[in-house]
Amino acid sequence: MLRYPVTLELDTNDTTLASFPDFPEAHTFGDDENEALARAADLLEDVIADYMGSRRDVPPPSRWKKRAPSVILPVLAEAKIRLYREMRESGIRKVDLARRIGCHMRQVDRLLDLRHASRLDQIEAAFAALSKRIVIQIEDAA
Repeated sequence: MLRYPVTLELDTNDTTLASFPDFPEAHTFGDDENEALARAADLLEDVIADYMGSRRDVPPPSRWKKRAPSVILPVLAEAKIRLYREMRESGIRKVDLARRIGCHMRQVDRLLDLRHASRLDQIEAAFAALSKRIVIQIEDAA
């Protein structure tokens, strides 16, 4: 699970500011803590998508302190981010992955698009082309 810590602080105009220690450029706000966290979740996906689009390394989450605010990325987004990381670590370009899994570049673009609802079997095929596999673990909710 990718859980990124969020720093929340009250602003001078009675709004709550939210920022990410792992992404110094990412800041948002809300009328209250819940709204700030909801906006932070959307912002986090946008910032990570921008990193991926700019071919930058996506930093792993820093340590999260229990009961501290955080954003947990959806499982599908996590799978896409981890696929992106594996491709970068292996030196595999999108065109190489497309060739390996027998698809068009557009399909690989969608596999890496955090806002696209890719099918899990397609992501599994992409990982298999990198000699990796997805392992799912179920835990009790906190």
